Amino acid sequence: MIGLGVLVSGNGTNLQAVIDAVEAGVLDAEIRVVVSNNRGAFALERARRHKIRVEVLPNGALPSREDYDNRLVDVLMGYGVDLVVLAGFMRVVTPVLLNAFHMRILNIHPSLLPAFPGLNVQRKALDHGVRFSGATVHFVDEGVDTGPIIIQAVVPVFDDDTEETLSERILKEEHRIYPQAIQLFAEGRLEVRGRRVFIGDAPKVEGAMENPEVTILK
Repeated sequence: MIGLGVLVSGNGTNLQAVIDAVEAGVLDAEIRVVVSNNRGAFALERARRHKIRVEVLPNGALPSREDYDNRLVDVLMGYGVDLVVLAGFMRVVTPVLLNAFHMRILNIHPSLLPAFPGLNVQRKALDHGVRFSGATVHFVDEGVDTGPIIIQAVVPVFDDDTEETLSERILKEEHRIYPQAIQLFAEGRLEVRGRRVFIGDAPKVEGAMENPEVTILK
């Protein structure tokens, strides 16, 4: 069983998905601490309801980003954290944290990376007219949403989608695949070679999808 440190800034629905997976016995992990840079984050209340320890390190509490991450490393190590899970953590982490937890920091992003990194992701997807979007769990590196990809889930984009409807559909997949990625890490099945992540004993799933599915009648 591995110890998790979950970093949050907002509502914490992905945190809740991880909590639910742990309590259901499908995730071999213990959430040792939930850390937020926002005192008002509802994610903290979610943690408290499940008797998970919380720490608050507000933005601006320390002189620099590096000082902040040094303090964050101290907190995480103090709780015996093996894997850091970013769950809507609205800060760009520095090499201080990345070096302390090298290839032991995960993030989830609401697009099929490398497409549409950063913010306003669903708006970008709709503006570009893509037919599929989705969610990506990846290791964190020094870039913005550029780390090696672990697992992705695909959702169709419909002509009548709005940012809200597309976001809602993607969020359901986030809640499903984030615990899966953490479990793969816990089982020691992830091997990073360059930009690729190889998953031990992963089944091959063949077949293709199209959107829209159009039948041409002769």
